[in-house]
Amino acid sequence: MKEALLYEKLADQLVRCHLCNHRCKIPPDKFGICHVRYNRDGVLYTLVYGKVIAKHVDPIEKKPLFHFLPGSRSFSIGTVGCNFQCDFCQNFEISQYPRIEGRVIGEETSPEEVVEAALATGCQTISYTYNEPTVFFEFAYDCARLATPKGLRNIFVSNGYMTKEALDTIYPHLHGANVDLKAFREEFYHKHCKARLAPVLETLKHLKKQGVWLEVTTLIIPGENDDPGELRDIATFIKEELGPETPWHVTRFYPRYRLLTRPATPVETLRQAYRIGKEVGLKYVYTGNVPGEEGENTYCPGCNALLIERYGFMVNSYRLTPEGKCPECGLAIEGVWS
Repeated sequence: MKEALLYEKLADQLVRCHLCNHRCKIPPDKFGICHVRYNRDGVLYTLVYGKVIAKHVDPIEKKPLFHFLPGSRSFSIGTVGCNFQCDFCQNFEISQYPRIEGRVIGEETSPEEVVEAALATGCQTISYTYNEPTVFFEFAYDCARLATPKGLRNIFVSNGYMTKEALDTIYPHLHGANVDLKAFREEFYHKHCKARLAPVLETLKHLKKQGVWLEVTTLIIPGENDDPGELRDIATFIKEELGPETPWHVTRFYPRYRLLTRPATPVETLRQAYRIGKEVGLKYVYTGNVPGEEGENTYCPGCNALLIERYGFMVNSYRLTPEGKCPECGLAIEGVWS
């Protein structure tokens, strides 16, 4: 075990965790909501430091990040545990493991080993993913601080529930993030995630303010968050609060975990969300989990030239100039290209 960051000691050996917006008040010998932070005798410990459950070399497009070093590889790691309890979780075997099994597992790994592996495999980034990186923040933080001087960039794939204190702690070693904006109703977050919407919106705005390259993903679930009005609200928030250059990924739901009563998202629903995003004024909208859709490609918002053609996680063609401009009209395309 390793002593946690971002907590305060209270009376009677209680502690208050300030890592995520649950801000759990944890009695002695109890866990936070994430089930991987534990109060022993008035000291808060992280139980997942260095306990890596998954590590892979992934295409950056899998995160998904479409405007951050397209076609590059990202060394991706995760632990068990999550501060959400999403009943539709696509990685519940990892994220909910401590809650289901009552224990923590993982291969002992040091930050130095993570950075060395990323460099040895030719990756340009390290992605903290598979489960919520906030719950293994101390390990991600130590990895990121070692990675930056080596020329590696760091990416969070997150539910966006971390506190401003956490974001300010890891700054400036966080370079990119894909954040799930799962819905635009508090009711959805309460019912399906056991969390709140408002802190996620604040995290998105704070990341943008920090200058972290940001992309947003919404998993569209039939009958839950697929109302055109709600999709328009999400797109409007992105445009007005994060900027029209912020990519929005609308992805297909498949029945998983405890939400097995909903069908897979119709492809037409994704196309409708794509049109809504464009109508609202977003420059870059992408459809996901349906390889071969036109919505996987990047088009110039100025002249509509095809700039990056994709199939699933593969980049088939790339036509941006080295400066990240459209070769047809010269428009600068927002993103991290080199």
